[in-house]
Formats: sequence, structure tokens, C-alpha cells
Amino acid sequence: MTITAERPALAERIATVPRPAPRLSSVVSYGVIIAILGLGVWSFIGLDYSLKSLETTGHNISRFLSMALPMQWPGWNVTAEVGAGGAKIFTTTWVGFEPIWEMFLTIVITLALVVAGTALAAVLSVPVAYGAARNTTPHGLVLGLCRGIGVVARAIPDVVFVVVFAFLWFNSGMLPAIVAVGLHSVGMISKMFADAIEQIDEGPRLAIRSAGGSKAQEFWSGVVPQVLPAWVAVTLHRADINLRGTVILGVVGVIGVGYELDEALHGGPAGMRRVIPIVVIIIVLCVLFEIVSSLLRTKLLGVQPTGRGFGNAVTRAVARNRVSTEGATSTGTIRTQDRNARIEAAMHRPWDRSRVSNTLWIWLGILVVVGAFLYTAPDVTRMFSPSWNEIVDPTRDRAIWPPHFGSRGWDDVLAAVVTTIQIAFAATLMGAIISAVVGPLSARNVAPNSWVRNTFRGIALVIRAIPDLVVAILFIIAAGIGPQAGALALGIGGVGLLAKLIGDSMEEVPNGPERALAAGGSTRTQVFFSSTMPMSVPAMVSHLMYLLEQNIRSATLLGIVGAGGIGFLLLNALQGRHFDEVLAYVLVIIGMVVLVESASILIRRALK
Repeated sequence: MTITAERPALAERIATVPRPAPRLSSVVSYGVIIAILGLGVWSFIGLDYSLKSLETTGHNISRFLSMALPMQWPGWNVTAEVGAGGAKIFTTTWVGFEPIWEMFLTIVITLALVVAGTALAAVLSVPVAYGAARNTTPHGLVLGLCRGIGVVARAIPDVVFVVVFAFLWFNSGMLPAIVAVGLHSVGMISKMFADAIEQIDEGPRLAIRSAGGSKAQEFWSGVVPQVLPAWVAVTLHRADINLRGTVILGVVGVIGVGYELDEALHGGPAGMRRVIPIVVIIIVLCVLFEIVSSLLRTKLLGVQPTGRGFGNAVTRAVARNRVSTEGATSTGTIRTQDRNARIEAAMHRPWDRSRVSNTLWIWLGILVVVGAFLYTAPDVTRMFSPSWNEIVDPTRDRAIWPPHFGSRGWDDVLAAVVTTIQIAFAATLMGAIISAVVGPLSARNVAPNSWVRNTFRGIALVIRAIPDLVVAILFIIAAGIGPQAGALALGIGGVGLLAKLIGDSMEEVPNGPERALAAGGSTRTQVFFSSTMPMSVPAMVSHLMYLLEQNIRSATLLGIVGAGGIGFLLLNALQGRHFDEVLAYVLVIIGMVVLVESASILIRRALK
């Protein structure tokens, strides 16, 4: 039989071989993409997006800019006079340094609140993380309880804690805000602390146990030294998030930059001219805080930041310009010593420049935390004499139990929940569509040249530098109160994060298949659609779920500032101090968050 005669038979045998079934991760990935696409389109329809609504939005933005300009910066005053022909003539005059000093004190009190609240959260998160980590929890019930505490703390907005504690601890200064920021932050910090505990090397801990050490000694000597760098990094990152979140706290009267913004937004024409300057101050403050946070992580932990924020990028750029030979010299010296000498060197570390610097930074951090508590001056004694009967006694008007929706029925509440979900899905789809362009073009292995890559990376970097809640509030006020403006704001704000994550995912795919296709004569487009994109789909879906979780929580908060949904009902209950209604709406929000997080966990497990 000739070779040519064997080829048809070989082709027939190959054709009869069954194709392998698609992997579960691929099925789940494309299923999630289709689901988000479908629910996003449904959300756009439900929120009544149309050309007419976009035209109205453009008109509202134009009207806002006419009211906000010219800008009135601290230290200056803008007055309007009617000139000839009815035209307004604006005059800007210098009024002195007092407004600048007042704004500086406002910034200081904001930073003190953030530092004090985050420090409190870090302390409270240690026992919660100990019980939530599988390798340290004493019992399965403790594991479930501690993880439940984290979920509930993440789900309840800090504005709820502020209003409740302000009512219980009346005239207690900044105490309600500090405790509120701390309790809400426990949700994220305890989860990250527990994840770090579960990833430790069990060797030191087992060695302490075999030597007869107690559980406390195992934890403090075998676990904490390993997780401390990660804990410090998480705490600093959470402080950056809390600074951005203080914008919302201003809506319920917490003193700070957020309160100044809220006052400006409701201050008439004179106040509206202060809005953009205050927003610029908030953005600059957040960027500077992130830069300082990244520098602290680098200094204290001795590692380069890997975060995606503007401050991390600046810190990495600064570090690249430094040339240091101390680390190489000390490492080379230690490697030449034997085991006993290394142990002796570890036990008697010399007070060299690095150790002195780290020690000073640690003590400086402690002084900053102590100074933050002293500056905010919370009246801690009010915690021991709260008006519990006002909210516990069911016969009182302010009783928190039993929870109910007041004059609203389940249909109103479910409609508000649907609106919140639609805002989140519409924003996620909008962010995903824009990021599908910005993200790949910011990847090194996809962008046609460095100019294109740097341009799109710069776009994502600028968007990330602006606090998303600030963008959202500004959009809602400028474009008009309603869910459409809220979804638009979250959609644009999410581009900075999602585009960066997509670009990183595509840069991290194995380059073997890409090189093989390129060697076979494939074009750049063919390489992208045949190798780069399919291999990065599971990671992109995971990032999409993360963005959806974030948008669910943000959509709830935006309801407080006018985006509608369940947050709007919650705000009405908070303003009326109807704590039974507040509890009912909080339970609904917790149910939403738990449902989305559970689905996200299942999807991530299927993607592995």
C-alpha cells in the first residue's frame, strides 16, 4: 500500500477521534461573561438609558459647570455682579490666610480620623483573623463565627455605624466616626489577615509546639513574625481606602474634607464654586497619602510595592533610581559564616544604619497613631454610659427591634434592591467594555509599540488616582440625581482598576504559544485572539467578579447621595433615626453582599 493511499485512512481515523470535553474553567468563564453581558443589557434597559437621557445628562453637566465656575479656592472670594446687558461679572478677591488654615486643619482631622480608625480596626482584626484562619482556629464553630463577623462588617456601611453610635454616645466628639471606620474595616482587614495566616510556613510553629510551647507562644512566636509584613501592608492599604471613604461620612455630618464637600454641594451658588477646588484637594490628598503609604511599606518591609495604585507606581520609579550596595555586602558576608555564626548574628544584630532607620520609622508610626487619637479627642467614657434603652426597649420610638420597613412594603424594597443591582451590573458592563480596549493596549505583549502602551497605561493610572466615590458624587450632582448617573460614575471609575488587572493578566500568560504562532507566520491580531486572550480569560473573569462585588457595595453607598436604590431607603431611615427600619434595610444589604460573595467564591473555585 502506498503512502498516498494511507492518507485518507489516517484522516478518517483522526476524524473519528472524539474531541476532548471543554474544561470546567472554560465553561464557567464564558458562562459568566455571557451572564454579565445579559444582565448588563437588562440593567441598561431597566435604568432607561436612551439618547434622550444622555442629552439630559449633557444639559445637567453644562448647568453644573456654569454654577461651579469660576472656582473659589481657599483664601479667595468670588463675587458676582450684574453688568451691562444683564451679563454677570465675577470678581475674585484675596481674603487672607485664615480659610487656608481652616482647610489645613480640616485635612489634619480627616487624616487623624483615618489613622485612628484604621489602627483600631487592625487591633480588632487580630483575634477575628485568628479564629477565621483554618490552621489556627480552635473549633469549626469559631471559624464560622469569625468569618461571619467579617462578612457582616464588610456589608454594613460605615455611615450606619456612625449614625447609630452618634445616637448612643451623644456629644462624644469623633468617637462614633472612629469606631465606625474601625468596625467596618474589620471586614476586609480580618479576611486578609486570616489569608496571610493560612499561607505561613508551619515549621516554626510545629517546632515551638514540639518544645512544649503554649498556643499563645505558637501564635506570637511562630505565626506573627511571618505574617507581620503582610499585616502592615494590608493595614496601610486599608488606610488609603478609608481616606477615600471619608467623603461619604461627610454626608452624615462627620467633620472632615467630606463634610466640607457636602456643605459646598448644598451651599447654593457660592458653595458650588467651592466644589471643584475641594474635589481637587481630595484627589491630591489621596495621591499623596498613597505615595507615603507605599514609601512606608518599602521602608519597613524592605520589598518593592506591587500594588496597582498611583502611589505604588511612583514608589517603584523612585526605587529604580536608587543604587544601594548595602544589601549585597551584608548578604555576602552572612553566607560565608557557618550556621552557629548566623544564629549568633541574628541574636545580636548590630545597630547599623538600616536597623536604626527601621526602628525610628516604627516609633514614628506609633507616635502618629497615638497623636491621631489625641488630636481627634474622642470621649471614650461615653462608651460606658450609652443610651441602650433607647434602641433596645421595644416600647421606645427609636427601638431597633423588631425590624420592619415602616410604611413601605416588600414590593418597594425589592424594587429598590433591583435598582441597586441594576446600577452595579450596568456599571460592571460599562467598565468591562471600556477596559476591553484600554486593558489589552496597556499590556506589553499586545500593544503595537511602547507609545501606545504608555498612553493607555497612563489613562488607567489617572482614573485610578481619582477616588471613585468622589467621581460618583460629582457625576450624580453634575449629571442629575438618579441611578443613571450613579451607574455612569461607577462604570467610568471602575475602568482604572479593571483595565490594569486585564493588562497585567495578559502580560502574565505563558509566551510559548504566542511565540509558536508568531513563528508560524501569524499576525499580531491572530496571536491575540488565538493565544493571549483565551489564556487570560479565567483571570479576567475573576477580575470581573471582583469589580461586580465592589460595584454592589458602591451602588449601596451611592444611594445615600442620590443614586436611588436600597441606599436611598437606608438614608431616609437614618435621617429619621428609625433604627428598626435601619436594621431591616441593613439585613437586606447583608443578604445581597452574602449572595454575591458566595457566587463569586464558587466561580473562583471553578476557575482554578
